[in-house]
Amino acid sequence: MGSVLAAVGTALPESLIPLIAFITGTGIEQQQVGIGAIIGAPFMLSTLAFFISGLVVVLEAKKRLDFPYLIVDDVIIKRDIIFFFIGYSIGLGAAFIDNTIIQYLIAAFLIVWYSFYVWLSLNMGRSVGDSSELRPLYFSFSKKNPRLRLIIFQIIFAIMVLVIGADLFVDEVSIIAEMLGISPFILSLIIAPIATELPEKFNSVIWLLQKKDTFAIGNITGAMVFQSVILPSIGIIFTDWHFVSGSLLPVVLTFLSVGLVYLSLLLKRKLSAYVLLAGGLYYLIFLWGMLH
Repeated sequence: MGSVLAAVGTALPESLIPLIAFITGTGIEQQQVGIGAIIGAPFMLSTLAFFISGLVVVLEAKKRLDFPYLIVDDVIIKRDIIFFFIGYSIGLGAAFIDNTIIQYLIAAFLIVWYSFYVWLSLNMGRSVGDSSELRPLYFSFSKKNPRLRLIIFQIIFAIMVLVIGADLFVDEVSIIAEMLGISPFILSLIIAPIATELPEKFNSVIWLLQKKDTFAIGNITGAMVFQSVILPSIGIIFTDWHFVSGSLLPVVLTFLSVGLVYLSLLLKRKLSAYVLLAGGLYYLIFLWGMLH
C-alpha cells in the first residue's frame, strides 16, 4: 500500500501539467507542452531516475554485502513493469487509431487497467519496506494527531498550489520555447519531468540509503505504471491524441531501458546497479538526438 500511495502522490505534479495544458491551453504550443509532459514522465523515470538509483548503490558499495546487486522483490518489480509495458503500449497505440469512439474506449480501459493494478497490489501485499514515522502536519505542526478538517484543508491547499504552478509552467514553457526558437514539445519533454518528477524521486535515494531497495525501486516503477495509463488517458480525452515530431526516440529509449531491467530480473532474479546506470546512457542518447 505504501509504495502505491507514494508513487501516485509523487506523480501528481507532472500529471497536472498536461491536464492544465489541455484544459486551459488554446494554442498548439500548449498542446505540445502537454504531450511532451506525458511522454517525458515515463522516459525520465526509466532513464535518469534509474541512473540516480544505480549511482547511489555504487557510491554505497562498501556498505552493501551483495554489491552490485540490490535486494529487491523481483516479483513486485516485474509485475510493475508488465503493467507498464501493456498500459503504455496501448495508450501510445491509440495515437494511431483514427476513430474517436475507439480511442475513448481505450482511455476507459486504461483507467480500469490501473484500477486492477491497484487492486492486485493491495491484495497481494504491495506494501514494501518498513514504515517510517510521519512528519507533523504543516498546518498543525505541534500536534501528533491533527484534526481531520486541518488535514483536508492542507490537501486542498496543496492541490491549489500545484494547479497554479502547473498553469504558470505551461505558459512559461511556451514563451521560452518561442524565445529559443525550438518546439514547445521538445522543451517540455526535457524540462517538465526534471522539474516535477525528479525531485520527488529522491525519496528513492533516501530509501536506498536505508537499504529499502524494493521500496525505492517500487516507488519508481509504481509511478511509471500510473503515468503509462493515467497520462495517456488524459491526452486521449482532452486532445486529438496523436504523435508529434520527436516522439519516437524517447518512447523507444523508454522501452529499451525498462526492458533491460526486466530482462535482468527475469534471467537472474536480481537487479544490478550497473543495469540501472545504463539509464544514464539512454538519456545522453536522447539529448544527442534532440539537439542534433
